[in-house]
Amino acid sequence: MAHEIEFGTALCYTPTFLINGISADSDDFGEKYDHSPETADEYACGDMRFDAKAPSLDVMKKYGIDELEYWTIANKLADGLSFGSCGWCV
Repeated sequence: MAHEIEFGTALCYTPTFLINGISADSDDFGEKYDHSPETADEYACGDMRFDAKAPSLDVMKKYGIDELEYWTIANKLADGLSFGSCGWCV
């Protein structure tokens, strides 16, 4: 599997995300959201996290990957898109 993931300077996006030459979407691997919006200022995040979801056959087929490769990508997304508190958008 060939893949390239680059995380943005604002932390919560992937300006470059390719899997086997296919433009990839992090939403295929999980969900990113603020787990603690009540502790943040308006337009900020209290605890931004990426939560991986179980692999689907459709997603694995779309990118030509197996389950182990799926989890490799999902874990990289979790590492890069989970960063806690952020005020970048304020």
